[in-house]
Amino acid sequence: MLRFLSFGSGSSGNCYYLFTEKEGILIDTGITIRSLKKGFYNYGLKLDDVKAVLVTHDHADHVKYVGMLSQEFNLPVYALHNVHVGIENNYCVQRKIAPANARVIEKGSTFQLGDFKITSFGVPHDSSDNVGYRIEVDGVVFCLMTDAGYVTDEMKSYISEANYLVLEANHDEEMLMSGPYPQHLKIRVRGPRGHLSNKECAQALAENATPDLRYVWLCHLSEENNHPELARKTVEMVLRRYGIIPGKDFQLEVLKRKVPSEVFECKPVL
Repeated sequence: MLRFLSFGSGSSGNCYYLFTEKEGILIDTGITIRSLKKGFYNYGLKLDDVKAVLVTHDHADHVKYVGMLSQEFNLPVYALHNVHVGIENNYCVQRKIAPANARVIEKGSTFQLGDFKITSFGVPHDSSDNVGYRIEVDGVVFCLMTDAGYVTDEMKSYISEANYLVLEANHDEEMLMSGPYPQHLKIRVRGPRGHLSNKECAQALAENATPDLRYVWLCHLSEENNHPELARKTVEMVLRRYGIIPGKDFQLEVLKRKVPSEVFECKPVL
């Protein structure tokens, strides 16, 4: 059975783990290796079971420790060409990815890593480039989309395919505009290469979720411009307008910024 675990979700560091009984893949490595090792130990998991790292984009909160992890465990790192270049040029990434471990993917490409059938797709953000991932294991479809300025038609199509979905709900628009950020940063966050608001996240779910969607995790919440309960209530309110009842039609969970989640089972859809 496919399982999902978040080790951190937000500007302090992002790292997600998908695994089966015999192997797993990490998505992004923005938390310390020490924290990752502690998390694996606490959950009775083995880092030796990790077969690869998938990277969404090259911002530090997603890749700061990817080179260190890759070198210590000799792990291949899959990312777009421009993202690999961005990681190489990112001064926050002190230990780089060894050339032998760098794997270049293309948007829309599908490749197999053990149990995992992986497809990447474009996500608009102000990094060197950015992708989301559709990951299928034994017919179960898991999708992750984070750091998105807006929801593209392609992203909508992947939402409609998902049985299990991680989707950004970065900020509350009123909190952002009345908050401490300087004006240029507020414009960036709200822009087409910034981040999704709670309402934009909710609208994408409401318009594209299917009866086969079983679980949604809200990710990458802003510490300054959002709150977990506010994000949850905003999304629930919009969904109910469309006749979708979280907890009945699908489960809705908010991932914490700095605290690991529980281990979620991604059961097959019958």
